[in-house]
Amino acid sequence: MLSATAPIVLLLHGGLDNLSGKTGLALLRYRPGPIVAVVDQGQAGGSLEAITGIRRSVPVVGDLRSSLVYGPQVAVVGLAPSGGTLPAGLRNDLLVALDAGLSVASGLHTRLGDDPELASHCQSDQWIWDLRQEPPGLVVASGLAAALSSQRILTLGTDMAVGKMSACLELVAAARRQGFAARFVGTGQAGILISGAGVPLDAVRVDYAAGAVEQAVLQAAEGAGPNTTLFVEGQGSRCHPGSSASLPLIRGCQPTGFLLVHRAGQNHVKNHPSIPLPPLAELIATIEQLAALGRSDPASPAPKVRAVALNTARLSEAEAQSQAAAIEAETGLTCDDPVRNFPAADRLLEAIRASEGIRTPVWRHHKPLP
Repeated sequence: MLSATAPIVLLLHGGLDNLSGKTGLALLRYRPGPIVAVVDQGQAGGSLEAITGIRRSVPVVGDLRSSLVYGPQVAVVGLAPSGGTLPAGLRNDLLVALDAGLSVASGLHTRLGDDPELASHCQSDQWIWDLRQEPPGLVVASGLAAALSSQRILTLGTDMAVGKMSACLELVAAARRQGFAARFVGTGQAGILISGAGVPLDAVRVDYAAGAVEQAVLQAAEGAGPNTTLFVEGQGSRCHPGSSASLPLIRGCQPTGFLLVHRAGQNHVKNHPSIPLPPLAELIATIEQLAALGRSDPASPAPKVRAVALNTARLSEAEAQSQAAAIEAETGLTCDDPVRNFPAADRLLEAIRASEGIRTPVWRHHKPLP
């Protein structure tokens, strides 16, 4: 529903400077289409780059009405609150948006289209897209993705919200810079809003979750050749007590390899200090043992973790390099932060392609971002 060229306004009430706004922040970082304004009353008038570190020139305004001068066509809910329910403060701005002729896109669990008040303000030439809905026609997975000729790299995280989608998108961008065929399979609200396709995994009944991933991967692979790499966005974490998403992702996409994503220095599950994260080498072994099961072609090589993407957002360059070097020594795998600069993403891509048995030609590194 949301076209790549539609000018959008992001509703980020109170989320512009923290992880509650991770959906909107991801769109600001990765959406190629126009974002004409951001709504966050507490940050109104501020510099987007100064607040977020994202190098994009977008005005920050206090309410939806103030954004209309910039010509948005779609209002996108950029918040990802715990439980996915509609924050009370958003309702008025959604009504203003609909009354102004804008359409609405939302990845909340609360279905805005089912809200009688909001639906009554949506006219025939507008739409409300609740993307967090189970796709129709799902079946139980049967390992069909294993027959694809393209490589399938699944990102798995040591915790939630560590940058799995960002790592995927950075590696897709690196591949395209280098002239390699790469595609992204979104499995969460931000990934779907950015790419326009995918499956909202947390809206799918558990019996059909692996089948939904399988369907999305098969669709993404249509027309892809043997040198194409599919990067599948991970969800949740094997280490988190409230997460069950990793297993259906593994079963559904039948990965040829993994990219492990970890936040530098984190040693326990966020918000659960009593639950320690295992050593990375131990976690890698567990992932690989689990992935060796449930494959439709057990004679083929079992998938391995190919590299580690490290989230070093709050570290200096020297600290980031030191942390990455320590993880490389512990795991024997290439480790770098693909969001930090182009060469880091290129380095991870090269490691993945080499370990997947794909010959990588000589290419020139891009200069790091200043």
